[in-house]
Amino acid sequence: MKNYFLLFYIILFSCGTKKQEIVAARTRSKHRFIIIGQREAFRVWILYRRTKKLEPADGVIPYSLNAALFTDYAWKQRFVKIPKGLEVNFNNDDVFDVPQGTVLIKNFYYPADFRKPKDNIRVLETRLLINEAGTWKALPYLWNEEQTEAYLSVAGKNLDVTWSNEDGLVQTVKYSVPNLNQCKGCHLRGDKVQPIGPSARQLNGDYTYAHGMQNQLLYWQQQQLINNLPALTQISKLASYEDETVSIDARARAWLEINCAHCHREDGPAKNSGLHLLASEKNLSKVGLGKAPVAAGKGSGGLLYDIVPGKPDESILQFRIESVHPGIMMPELGRSITHKEGVALVRRWIMEM
Repeated sequence: MKNYFLLFYIILFSCGTKKQEIVAARTRSKHRFIIIGQREAFRVWILYRRTKKLEPADGVIPYSLNAALFTDYAWKQRFVKIPKGLEVNFNNDDVFDVPQGTVLIKNFYYPADFRKPKDNIRVLETRLLINEAGTWKALPYLWNEEQTEAYLSVAGKNLDVTWSNEDGLVQTVKYSVPNLNQCKGCHLRGDKVQPIGPSARQLNGDYTYAHGMQNQLLYWQQQQLINNLPALTQISKLASYEDETVSIDARARAWLEINCAHCHREDGPAKNSGLHLLASEKNLSKVGLGKAPVAAGKGSGGLLYDIVPGKPDESILQFRIESVHPGIMMPELGRSITHKEGVALVRRWIMEM
């Protein structure tokens, strides 16, 4: 069976000061393009080619995160396009401050058989985050069944997906592509949309480039994409929750950060809950230990505290990450099934407190 993978060409062009609407249009060529913007616009060519891997165009840099958000076991490939001649401002504590014109690209896909991750790929959606005049625009694109075109998903869509897992067992899920407004549900910081992933401690890890494996931050420095980078020993690093050589505490905190802390932080949408789940949070009562919920309703499951050390079944946090009930589960968006490995990790973490 033919294998198809994404190839991105991103070309920045100016369209003057005339306000532009968000448009998805066909060209007269065999390819398709999407024009996005207001005062400035990006022409984003999303192409397919027969190749053995996801292959970005020149100037489009692939990257990965140490701890990735769970999205119903979907596989992901991430890219960033930073305008030529501009650099990211290093920040050790938060998501990078990137130049105007930067595009973050994330593809969501499923191999038909997880034991053969490069074969028989089905790409479901591509999400773009575009820094336009200092404001981030979040745009989800849905791929058609023929895997030839992607269109702006204004209304969102549920897709039936089937795959075989690492044990050869057939799995199914109704995968949810978000609508245009739902992107803000995870990406809102204060009153502004912000990226979640590309921070120093998420990128402080190795990536296998065409020339071989290299630390991502050092690669960005060599490519003149980042300034004021200190020595790696001075840069924090978020643990991979899948790395069994790392402590249970570091792994569980990393899982909670990437899956929950985009809301549960001091400037997140769930700030009023008082539950702050960044891995860097030192106040364990804010992490949930012995903390009564501010307002959880049925989300508390009749339990009294967010985390009861040694007792995961009496902990609201455990109850909510295991649930798939729309009014109970945490996170509220981005999944329809339970991340079995992740909730088992958090359960062990609470048990060992």
